[in-house]
Amino acid sequence: MARIKRGTTSLKRRRNVLTQTKGYRFGRSTKERLAREAIAHAGTHAFAHRRDKKNDFRRLWNIRINAAVRLFDTSYSAFIGALTKQKIALNRKMLSTIAREHPETFERIVKNLRS
Repeated sequence: MARIKRGTTSLKRRRNVLTQTKGYRFGRSTKERLAREAIAHAGTHAFAHRRDKKNDFRRLWNIRINAAVRLFDTSYSAFIGALTKQKIALNRKMLSTIAREHPETFERIVKNLRS
């Protein structure tokens, strides 16, 4: 029987793990056991932070809308309340974009809600 050398599979696996941890600091980028743990933790945090990103952006949009609305002597809550009362279907992302890129249009929206 011929001799079978088995190093190729484990080398390939190790190489794959270490390429995923490229750029990590200290032993996490060079040692397989530490690299595996780093990959596991990174995956967990990446999953959680993809969820957090949605909340972060919603908070940012709220802050932008509030800053824009304050120029017209009203509050964020009063503005959003008036929007829902008049059944105007503009979401916060759209409102913050309008407030940032087209302030004159946003001003018209605020003025129409007041009257």
